[in-house]
Amino acid sequence: MVVNHIGVIGSGTMGRGIAYQAALSGYDVILQDISKEAIEQAKNYIHDLAAKSAEKGYIKSDQQELIHSNLVYTTDISVAVKEADVVIEAVLEKMDLKIEIFKQVNEFAPAHAILATNTSTMSPTEIGATTKHPEKFVAMHFFNPVHRMKLIEIIRGMDTSDETVKIIKSVAERMGKESVEVNEFPGFVTSRMNCIIGNEAMNMLMEGVASAEDIDKAIKLGLNHPMGPLEMADLVGLDSRLRNMEYLYYHLGEKYRPSPLLTKYVKSGRFGRKSGQGIYDYSAERS
Repeated sequence: MVVNHIGVIGSGTMGRGIAYQAALSGYDVILQDISKEAIEQAKNYIHDLAAKSAEKGYIKSDQQELIHSNLVYTTDISVAVKEADVVIEAVLEKMDLKIEIFKQVNEFAPAHAILATNTSTMSPTEIGATTKHPEKFVAMHFFNPVHRMKLIEIIRGMDTSDETVKIIKSVAERMGKESVEVNEFPGFVTSRMNCIIGNEAMNMLMEGVASAEDIDKAIKLGLNHPMGPLEMADLVGLDSRLRNMEYLYYHLGEKYRPSPLLTKYVKSGRFGRKSGQGIYDYSAERS
């Protein structure tokens, strides 16, 4: 199957990033969200990112125009998926929500379409089992920011076919990404490692081992990580990280128990960069 049309469901941080990269790679893309405000924010974000990328020489001016000409925005899920060869869902990490989204997608997507969930922890087997064609269901774990990060984890569900994996690998390659194939297990490869490192950093901060700045500096300079684990948690979103930790704790046990400090930050409404304050204060960036 040749993939020409991609529908992206959810226009938050990951959805708009996936839509941008897919459009830049020459796919016809429809980005959908139930919120008109969210769609408008995504449109402005993509416009600004394309302009800044062209200004800095990361993309050419004709590529900037390609992004805009290849992208359509809608609040109607039927419009987003009715001609899609691949549908990529990028909503919150909530199983019930993802299952509900794919029930709607199944109503309107063509029978040949491959359905993919962008998830960092959740089971493609469980979600795929609720669809009409579980053999055409897979997880694609993109990383934030999508246009910079080089990897996509491709996770097989129990029923995912070899053909589905082959096609999704080709989509990843056309998007300019490397891919790794992972057999389903909670947290896959990267999230299991990233969550446990970030959670331990949270516990060290709570225990007064070092300041947030020095914990991040130690990991960056001592272990050669490009970003400190506390900076990373703020970028991912502390609320998202907590949901991931709770999921892993439920499935994998005590070593993934969420740090009490993480829970405290989320209860206080400090979600990280997206809220203006998390472990670090970003209010100056938003003023």
